Amino acid sequence: MPYALRMPDVSFLWCEVTGRCQLTCVHCYAESSPSGTHGAMTEADWVRVLDQASDLGVRMVQFIGGEPTLYPPLGVLVDRALALGLTVEVFSNLVHVPDALWEIFSRPGVSLATSYYSDDPTQHAAITGRPSHRPTKANIAEAVRRGIPVRAGVIDLGGEQRGTGARAELVDLGVPAIGFDRLRQVGRGIRDRQAGVEQLCGRCGDGVAAVSPDGAVWPCVFSRWLPIGNVLTAPLADVLASEAARDVRRQLAEHFASRQIPPCVPKMCDPQCGPSCGPACRPSCWPTGTGPCRPKGGCVPNYGKK
Repeated sequence: MPYALRMPDVSFLWCEVTGRCQLTCVHCYAESSPSGTHGAMTEADWVRVLDQASDLGVRMVQFIGGEPTLYPPLGVLVDRALALGLTVEVFSNLVHVPDALWEIFSRPGVSLATSYYSDDPTQHAAITGRPSHRPTKANIAEAVRRGIPVRAGVIDLGGEQRGTGARAELVDLGVPAIGFDRLRQVGRGIRDRQAGVEQLCGRCGDGVAAVSPDGAVWPCVFSRWLPIGNVLTAPLADVLASEAARDVRRQLAEHFASRQIPPCVPKMCDPQCGPSCGPACRPSCWPTGTGPCRPKGGCVPNYGKK
């Protein structure tokens, strides 16, 4: 049976725990801001989703936002995920990390991901909406100092952006995993076209799913206009096996059927070698020794691969 019609095997889950963020990045796909909220999902709801995800065979969760460090129960959720045997990644802007969270981020099985835009503080601030270059840079350095696995993505917004300088600065900071992504025209990233499947990588819903602060489930965090159900009204397994989910997977499969989507290969995220991906995308390839595949488990490095 074509994968679009059957219940997918989900191994990776985005948990978008909040819509609140200190920043107002000009390209934010989630349109997060300081006025955002934690949504309708309670701490107990998120714990239930993690339990259900583990039962479904999910091996890795990414806590994302908004800014997940602004979500008070984040530490509780990380602990729960670890107790379930899940690998955890926290996608943060790293503008501010409380001491208690540094302790949590330092635990085995936890890693960090962030976005970075320029080595010019003024340019960086123009993109994020506030002076963020210095604190983000300092907290990346702190993560590296603490031995916390961290990866970063440079998002290409075009114009005179100093993306090459940003990558060089990340290398100097000791970040081993650096990816690139193009501007995706969703949320505040919309420029000259509306959000649509053309903005997606082609593997949305294929082994992955995302849960929003209000419980909505999407094929991925970028495909917000394609909800397939809600975990506040149905178990995660029922949502993923629903008719709505099958219809969306069929729609995506038909759209990308004539487009060649490369498998997980070295340099897949290099803009010169094929479709780009960033930290917010599914981590389909992993730096050596990390991620659910572990060493020699079938995956190969791509972020930062030369």
